[in-house]
Amino acid sequence: MMQEEKPETIPFFKQAIEMVKCIPAGEVTTYGQISLLLSGTVRGARAVGYALAALSEEEGKVVPWWRVVNVRGRISNSNSHHGATRQRALLEDEGIEFGPDECIDLARYGWDGPEGHF
Repeated sequence: MMQEEKPETIPFFKQAIEMVKCIPAGEVTTYGQISLLLSGTVRGARAVGYALAALSEEEGKVVPWWRVVNVRGRISNSNSHHGATRQRALLEDEGIEFGPDECIDLARYGWDGPEGHF
């Protein structure tokens, strides 16, 4: 009897990084939104954060990690080579404005996912 081949699965971290690469300049999304797009639940939000924190300095130049914020639209990044000050500067360079509460207006700058994903 011939054994059926199983499709290769792509690890969640790699999927998260590929999804983050799709976020256009001038837009942001949340860790939970990336998780929702990939798995149908926001429960993997922390794993998305771990995937981005694990990026090397070189990978961080290609993957726009700075376009991912927390559910409140705030920077919640404390990784040493992806610091919060650097993240804010990169976002502001793309035209994203922060409110007086240090939050980004997700209704204005939010990215819901790649076209045709839902």
